[in-house]
Amino acid sequence: MGTQGRVLVVDDEPVVREVLTRYLERDGFDVETAADGEDAIARFDAAAPDLVLLDLMLPRVDGFEVFRTIRSRSQSPVIMLTARGEVTDRIVGLDVGADDYVSKPFSPSEVAARVRAVIRRARGASAAERAGPVLRFADLEIEPRTREVRVRGAAVQLTPKEFEMLHFLASTPRVVFSRYQLLDELWDVAFDGDPSTVTVHIRRLREKIERDPSNPRHLVTVWGAGYRFEP
Repeated sequence: MGTQGRVLVVDDEPVVREVLTRYLERDGFDVETAADGEDAIARFDAAAPDLVLLDLMLPRVDGFEVFRTIRSRSQSPVIMLTARGEVTDRIVGLDVGADDYVSKPFSPSEVAARVRAVIRRARGASAAERAGPVLRFADLEIEPRTREVRVRGAAVQLTPKEFEMLHFLASTPRVVFSRYQLLDELWDVAFDGDPSTVTVHIRRLREKIERDPSNPRHLVTVWGAGYRFEP
């Protein structure tokens, strides 16, 4: 098709769908739209988009349920659209594995920039990881080509962003990164100065790879500085 990719825009407000479609198409994306949760799931299955822009407040099936359904079928990146000030929705969205969030009211050009950045990260990270070696530690194995992670011999399921964060930290062991540095490295775009997304992803990773998440062996907090990977 010669486009930048396909984006599914899910929002019950016609104006939001129209504006985002116009900006994304101007940037070279194919755009599919859905006005409710049931339609979103159907269109996702039919269109196989490269990224989903997902409003959380949807009729029929809410955004969180749509997200869970999408994630059960695909690892396509998802950017959640949340109401201004709904911090709980942001944290829950990141906690369940969303790749980014944007608060309403938003700038359409900012949303388009985030879409480009997330897709670029997903494609660029995949290419870089395919060229990298398998990372092996005493109880942890990270396979970049297949994006598989094994902990004590058992496979664990990570979201795309969780894998990128683990692979990045494990590729640079014992180097301390602040939350803002990790945002810059792994998301490419500003998060309104809010580093909570890094905290959430670190916690989720610890729950999946650490024997004792409250006393982590690999994903270590350096108080007042950030995080490091201890091999």
